[in-house]
Amino acid sequence: MIEPGDGLVDAANLAGVPDEFQRLWTPHRMAYIQAGPDALNDDCPFCAAPGMSDEDALIVARGRTAYVLLNLFPYNSGHLLVCPYRHIPMYDDATPEEVAEIGALTQTGMRVLREVSRCHGFNLGMNQGQVAGAGIAGHLHQHIVPRWATDANFFPIIAKTKALPQLLGEVRSAVAGAWPAAS
Repeated sequence: MIEPGDGLVDAANLAGVPDEFQRLWTPHRMAYIQAGPDALNDDCPFCAAPGMSDEDALIVARGRTAYVLLNLFPYNSGHLLVCPYRHIPMYDDATPEEVAEIGALTQTGMRVLREVSRCHGFNLGMNQGQVAGAGIAGHLHQHIVPRWATDANFFPIIAKTKALPQLLGEVRSAVAGAWPAAS
């Protein structure tokens, strides 16, 4: 039992004015805020990632012409990106071998996400060119976004906020661990 004088402070007496808002604390996002808007514009992160360790780059699988990594700014937990190693902007710039491997890695990514996250469906897509919404328009990448019947809530609509229940490192470990060995 907690007794008066045990050093506990009533939260109503802490700094700030009480209001009706709930707070979603995401301290891990401070690294992106402090880096500023130009941090991702200097170098292509999809060209840099293969030169890093899988853990540091959030890579879950490497193929011969393409690789799979977690999105740093995920729509949902497990949001994967499939990228060719070559720095090409458009899907029609890809070789037949790259197209085939991007497709095969996408299929495997879907199977793995179904296994580790029990998702109910997916959004797949490529935003090609800045005008089409590509955040990194110079390097082709395919999105694999896992979806659940219950994943929609008011945060994205009202507060432009996405609640993500898992840290990126945890998701990377689970997806990479379930990825089938290369044959």
